[in-house]
Amino acid sequence: MPDTLHGREIVLAGGSGGIGTAVSRLLASEGARLVVSYRSNRERAERFSGAAQILQADLAADADRKRLLDAAPDLYGLVIFAGDPARVPADADPREAMNRSHEVNYLGPILLAREAAARMKSAGTPGALVLMATMQVVALFPGSTAYAAQKAALLHAARILANVVSPGVTAAGMAEASIASGKYDRYLKDKVIHRYGRPEDVARAIRFFLEPDNYVTGQVLSVDGGITL
Repeated sequence: MPDTLHGREIVLAGGSGGIGTAVSRLLASEGARLVVSYRSNRERAERFSGAAQILQADLAADADRKRLLDAAPDLYGLVIFAGDPARVPADADPREAMNRSHEVNYLGPILLAREAAARMKSAGTPGALVLMATMQVVALFPGSTAYAAQKAALLHAARILANVVSPGVTAAGMAEASIASGKYDRYLKDKVIHRYGRPEDVARAIRFFLEPDNYVTGQVLSVDGGITL
């Protein structure tokens, strides 16, 4: 098989954010045919107009997942970025956030991955699935119960189906608010890491797992500068 993504159909589910943008640019530079979905922020997704097919999809909804996969009848690759930080104030009832976290951070992505895998198997396509976890499933961080527990479940299930990229403190998407608050400044001050991650760091890891005829599966790659060590 040629080691190129030119002409291959790749779905970036929930891929309209900062990391998804870096991934789409990298894949588009190779001539991949992209389908990018968003759940609610259409204005942000419009940045992909002309470079990708754009669809609204809630991955927890059966019909939306089907419509998303139908948009790529020759599906080769699927990358799932969908996530919710599920932040809960210390004195608040966490159940609503936990339920939403289950849908967004685990259930929807895993169902989509299973359905994509079934289509690939039926079509005889030797494709690639990549799911996104977080450094919070590799090491313990305070205040992350509602978020990290579901991402940990996703990581375990995803290793049966696919490969997993686990970003650290990346200056894009959900981590931007934490960086702005100074939550992770001590890791820079103590020289645990020499900088925060960039979307391009994660994009390169995802591209590795999308390599045609890749002989790697069921693996978790942490892209965190060593912070979880």
